[in-house]
Amino acid sequence: MKIAIGADHGGYEMKERMKKYITEELGHECVDVGTFSTKRCDYPDYAFMVAEAVSSKKCDYGIMIDAVGIGSSIMANKVPGVRAAVANEIYSARNSKLHNGSNVLCMGSLIIGDGVAKEIIKIWMETDLAGDRNIKRVNQICSIESRILGCRK
Repeated sequence: MKIAIGADHGGYEMKERMKKYITEELGHECVDVGTFSTKRCDYPDYAFMVAEAVSSKKCDYGIMIDAVGIGSSIMANKVPGVRAAVANEIYSARNSKLHNGSNVLCMGSLIIGDGVAKEIIKIWMETDLAGDRNIKRVNQICSIESRILGCRK
């Protein structure tokens, strides 16, 4: 799988470590959209680039790391076809894919450490949308989004 990965200055160091984990241990390709240092920057720019890579199908999934994950999730969810979820623990990560078909994972580097981040990423990437009722609900989301914005499935 091809994963778009991004971070703001607060998530940069964790992004670098998770990028290595994803490529070397999980065997997936990462497309790093930045940032490329700890110099102060704005998370919306990077969350948008991750979300756009997923929406345009240049990447299968996206991961965005900022201080808490919430701001990046809000930004990513503005992009048509993106279902971004904040998951700073395993249950939400799995549930966001299993029940909601999330395609962008947002995490907070001030909330979790590397061990938990690795577990979250692994579980999230291994989980698929399951069950007719969940597929129906994701289709409902896309239908509503399509009426408003033009959903890219």
